Amino acid sequence: MLTPLLTLIQHDALQSARDQSLATLDCTLDLDRSRTTVTIGASHWSWRGNDYPYLMRCKDRTVYYWTGEDFAPAQRYGNALIKLIPTSWGAPTFEIDGIKMLPTAQVSPYADAARKVDLIAPRGKRVLDTCGGLGYFADCCLKGGAREVRSFEKNADVLWLRGINPWSPQPGDGLDLRHADIALELPQLPDGSFDAVLHDPPRFGIAGELYSEDFYRQLARVLRPGGVLFHYTGSPNKLTSGRDVPSEVSQRLRRVGFTVTPNGDGLLAIRR
Repeated sequence: MLTPLLTLIQHDALQSARDQSLATLDCTLDLDRSRTTVTIGASHWSWRGNDYPYLMRCKDRTVYYWTGEDFAPAQRYGNALIKLIPTSWGAPTFEIDGIKMLPTAQVSPYADAARKVDLIAPRGKRVLDTCGGLGYFADCCLKGGAREVRSFEKNADVLWLRGINPWSPQPGDGLDLRHADIALELPQLPDGSFDAVLHDPPRFGIAGELYSEDFYRQLARVLRPGGVLFHYTGSPNKLTSGRDVPSEVSQRLRRVGFTVTPNGDGLLAIRR
């Protein structure tokens, strides 16, 4: 951890320690990755030889990072508002224009990624991670013994969030992270060059090209026969959305050479 991170819970704990005139506080400054001790003062708190101010206003559902001069929300606005969101599980999720990108209601987003990675049995495999996001898939693959993970993320602001998030893996040691659009890069990858694929695209309405039959045909091409694909689809409500996305995806995958089985909030497919 290079700089401290604060959430409303941690900031409230700091202020409470100050109000109680405590000398020190045991807390987390990296979203529950570790514990540390800070020194409490009346106008500031200190950590690793540096002084930090108490926030004038600390909002819920916000991660604050140290800019070198002050604490600022871990968010950026380019074509959309992209924001790191704390969770009760420690590992954060992120939102794009208020749309949550990872599940958090009943399970940690990191634990959810670990379960899905287990489905592809990554040990010794070359894994294609099509939409890298915060990198939880990639990290779980590496911890599961993957030989290599090739990960693509097209959004520079998401990559910036990864640099702040202590739960996100850094490139190297088996992780080849590329700032690129998988829809454009996939046709350039060699035939049969991967043993497994993790495909966790944004929702259909945002990135319909990542649900197309042409895209799936390219996935089948780069995946060796017998290779496995986990495709997150979510569980959209047919009554409100007007379409059955998992069923549509299953049909397309079968047409391009996969055997498909529903699994939780996605599809597990084997390249025939």
